[in-house]
Amino acid sequence: MSFPGSRILTSPPLASAALIDAFRSVVTPHISDNLGRHIGARGLTRYNRTGKLVGTALTVKTRPGDNLYIYKALTLLEPGHVLVIDAQGDNTNAVIGELIKLYAEQRGCAGFIVDGAIRDVASFEHTPCYARSVVHCGPYKSGPGEINVPVSIGGMIVSPGDIIVGDEDGFVAFSQADAAQVLAKAREHEAHEEQVKAEIATGAVDQSWLDRVLDKAGLAN
Repeated sequence: MSFPGSRILTSPPLASAALIDAFRSVVTPHISDNLGRHIGARGLTRYNRTGKLVGTALTVKTRPGDNLYIYKALTLLEPGHVLVIDAQGDNTNAVIGELIKLYAEQRGCAGFIVDGAIRDVASFEHTPCYARSVVHCGPYKSGPGEINVPVSIGGMIVSPGDIIVGDEDGFVAFSQADAAQVLAKAREHEAHEEQVKAEIATGAVDQSWLDRVLDKAGLAN
């Protein structure tokens, strides 16, 4: 099926295991600070208490309150996929719950992002999951929907095959083509912050990292 509004497209290749593993030790602020400080989803809540989300996006766009195409996407999951669902921000009906979670995990799903509602929230305590809200009302199953198309999640565009990195501060997405550069910049950022922490630990009142910003703004003493 390929007509807009009811498309099911082929999944792009998964990111390599080495690349995914490299991002497991990278925090999201170090990524988003190097993506212009404006790329990233907003308004979703992290419902897992443990675990980091790193994987390759399999995207689904659903009619609000409907999960028929999510059911179809479950059959397309490969180990390492993150199920990224654009449910159009709807809060009235949950589009995934514990049963979908259990089956998706069985197929190797790394986690869930839902711009919409979930239910059975306690079951996601140790499973990476970000969602707009929680509601007990279940979904309809009549469609339409789309799979493996660009989706909008909390103001961020996620394309199928993008790398997803999520932690307690939120989540970001970026293309596999940009991943090496994103990783390098994030590592540089981490090293810089370690230097700042070491300087703060000296107890000195005058701090070079602080002075640089104030000097640039014309606010130095």
